[in-house]
This record gives sequence, structure tokens and C-alpha cells, in this order.
Amino acid sequence: MSHFKPYANESDVIRIGNLEIENRIDRLTLTGDVVLTRDKAGLALARQLQALLGEAVGALEADGELPEKVLLKPVSQVKNPF
Repeated sequence: MSHFKPYANESDVIRIGNLEIENRIDRLTLTGDVVLTRDKAGLALARQLQALLGEAVGALEADGELPEKVLLKPVSQVKNPF
């Protein structure tokens, strides 16, 4: 996960369990799920999730021009070209 820098680009995607994290310059999108079982595997996933959230919080806190709220454009569907 060390290559994943929250809010750095519009292309990176990582997975933690079945949780997919998409990077965007104005948001992170988390979809799916992650099961944190009470075992070493669950602990490893929890640590990955904690590290990711820590990096996201750090990036947000370091932004001196953080707006009150980002306005997200509604998702639009395009006709399938195939």
C-alpha cells in the first residue's frame, strides 16, 4: 500500500479484503466489504485499513486550503458504444 497516496491522482485503486478503494484528487471512494475476523488475518486487514485511514487523515490535515465541502457532480451514464 506504500505506493497508494490518498488524493494524489485519478487512477490508483487498491483492495483490502473485498473493500475497493478508488483514489481521486477530491475524494476516496470505498466500495465492497472487509471482514475483520478475530485472528491474525483479521488483524493484518485491520492494520492495512488503519494505515490507509491514517494516510487519508494526514493528507486532509496537511491541506491548508481544505474547503468546507466538495461539490460532487452527479454520476451520468453514457450509452454503451458496443
